[in-house]
Amino acid sequence: MVATLIISIITFILVTISIIFFPKIRIGKIKLDTYWMITLLSAIILISFSLSPIQEVFKQLTSNSAINPLKILVLFFSMTILSIYLDEIGLFHFLAVKATKIAKNNQLVLFFIFYLLTSILTIFTSNDIVILTLTPFICFFAKNTKINPLPYLIAEFAAANTWSMMFIIGNPTNIYLATSAGIGFIDYFKVMWLPTIFAGLTELFIVFLLFRKQLKTPIEVTDEDYKIESKLDLIIGISILFICLVFLVISSYINIEMWLISLSSATILLLVALIIRLITHKHWEYLSCSFKRLPYPLIPFFLSMFVIVVALNYQGISLQISKFLNQGSPIWVYGYSSLLASNLINNIPMSILFSNLPNGLEGLAYNKAIFGSVIGSNIGAFLTPIGALAGIMFSSLLNKFDVKYSFIDFVKYGLIIAIPTASMALLGLFVITL
Repeated sequence: MVATLIISIITFILVTISIIFFPKIRIGKIKLDTYWMITLLSAIILISFSLSPIQEVFKQLTSNSAINPLKILVLFFSMTILSIYLDEIGLFHFLAVKATKIAKNNQLVLFFIFYLLTSILTIFTSNDIVILTLTPFICFFAKNTKINPLPYLIAEFAAANTWSMMFIIGNPTNIYLATSAGIGFIDYFKVMWLPTIFAGLTELFIVFLLFRKQLKTPIEVTDEDYKIESKLDLIIGISILFICLVFLVISSYINIEMWLISLSSATILLLVALIIRLITHKHWEYLSCSFKRLPYPLIPFFLSMFVIVVALNYQGISLQISKFLNQGSPIWVYGYSSLLASNLINNIPMSILFSNLPNGLEGLAYNKAIFGSVIGSNIGAFLTPIGALAGIMFSSLLNKFDVKYSFIDFVKYGLIIAIPTASMALLGLFVITL
């Protein structure tokens, strides 16, 4: 038990240090993220010394349960490629340009339009995709119009990691925590719609207060126009995403697992897109770039953290944490502890760990703990860059576009926004589960 605990703690500390000080290493001409290498090495050590028995790891990786990590990865990557393909077609860029034209020279109107756009796109795609696509646009737009990008960037990042709570597909942490508890798409939405709205309105009000003076300055909107070149691809992409969402909604009623629905949807999209490419001989980049942009480091990171959690469970450490947390009110205890844990070990390993902790609870108390953890896993993402992969990507993009936003700035705004937002979300959960 002691060896497993020491290895786990060292791993979490090294991951944190790597994210802050050396997020990437260069091997020849290739740059690689360091965080997943650290977790992979730890997983190998744990398996090698039988601290995380290979038989137990293999058993859970091949199990037919909904929380099989391989199924969750398939679900996440399938939904991700649907979203990235729509972005490659130009949908997100098109909507962003239209938003700026509607706002004209009014920053205040533009701020609210961008917040609404980010929220809607996040609900129907995922937080990571929205951050990867809208962040560069905001940076370019702010540079061309000579305005401060921070109000828009902070609002975008907060919205993407709050409205991602609405649907189970909005964040891989939602998927893992909900499926571990046997919670389907509809049952998830029935509970999470109110906490999401509470949180979204709270953070919008806070960000607006923080930047209201800057947003009063008029801007000169450029005459940039943007047209989607392949309307056929757009229609097909949106149609398949819509059909996928419909089937995800009714998945529990037709007894088809969500990962099968998303995988089928992604496969159909890719096959249709390939046929279009073969016929038209145009826009092969839609396919190639969609595959290039997939977050491949998530695979070794997720599976390595899964191995670490298997070790914590096998050695009885998770049970001790569970006994401690289960003494308090599940909504508030699991909500705040998951938010804190996300920023100590990242929200993906936190979700894998926390999926087992409420097992000592029963009925409504168990569900409250799971949904409280969902809230913490999402909103914890904008407390520090360590909180989620979204924070790592966001910080990396800002650095790439020379936007000054230090670790201290991230934490400063995170504390101001995340704590009251999380509190209001947990209040919404408390109200809806009365």
